[in-house]
Amino acid sequence: MGMVLFILLIAVVIFAAKGVIIVQQAEEVVVERLGEYKKTLHAGLNYIIPLIEHPRTIYWKVNQRGMDGHVYSYIKERTKIDMRESVYDFPRQNVITKDNVSISINALLYFQIIDSVSAVYKIQNLPDAIEKLTQTTLRNLVGQLDLDETLVSRDKINNELRAILDEATNKWGVKVNRVELQDIIPPTDIQTAMEKQMKAERDRRAAILEAEGLKKSAILKAEGQKEAEINKAEGEKQAAILRAEGIAQARIVEADAEKLAIQKIVEALSDKGKPDQYLVAMKYLETMQAITSGENNKVVYMPYEATGILSSVDGIKEMFKGVNK
Repeated sequence: MGMVLFILLIAVVIFAAKGVIIVQQAEEVVVERLGEYKKTLHAGLNYIIPLIEHPRTIYWKVNQRGMDGHVYSYIKERTKIDMRESVYDFPRQNVITKDNVSISINALLYFQIIDSVSAVYKIQNLPDAIEKLTQTTLRNLVGQLDLDETLVSRDKINNELRAILDEATNKWGVKVNRVELQDIIPPTDIQTAMEKQMKAERDRRAAILEAEGLKKSAILKAEGQKEAEINKAEGEKQAAILRAEGIAQARIVEADAEKLAIQKIVEALSDKGKPDQYLVAMKYLETMQAITSGENNKVVYMPYEATGILSSVDGIKEMFKGVNK
């Protein structure tokens, strides 16, 4: 009898232990009673009625990147639902752009389950459904863009894709927080053509910059020469003005001196002689000296008024005799 009670006690303990479920933080467990949703277990120690209540088993598609870089998928059964934000790495897929170029794209999706009951009962395999929805939506978005637009519109594609996925997965109890396109890889021949185009564009820009530099250099050089010529002409102008002013002042001084000399001569001869004859005779003599000056100058003629010069000279002689007396 004691052995039977012991065995019965052990069975009760085992039966009771099967009803104990420990749920980790940020996890939930959906419990069914006789195939019908009963309750949701949260973090901590929970108890269910064995054989009558049991956690709902869900099928979860898991993607794992191998050592060769490829993404492999497999289905995993679980009873606990992770309520944290999850990262889903989609395998690379081919997408055709608006201008009929086939490109390869892979993406990352960040989502979070906010309603575990909807995630279990309103969709069969949540990750697989999100992956298929992302693929079809991505094809539609890229199909509306040319290759060049696709390469420079990652942020636009990410935002539109996130908005569409968030709205579509809302009924599944899922919140899509962010979508990131990792790589956009065109075909090899397109990449080669793009590299040539980029090289040609860089060469064109370099030639334009070089031409602009030469143009600016020529302009600056011409402006420098212009300013130099202007400064030179201005300097020559100022020098000519100064020389002219110097000559004018010298002539004025010379004229004043000559005027003074003539006045003294006139004062000396005014009483006894004829100053006008003296001045005329002196001018004739100066002119004759200028004509006969130099090594090769020879006078072969006599002035028309030579007799006047001689009479002027005689007049000067007579004037000086009168002064001396």
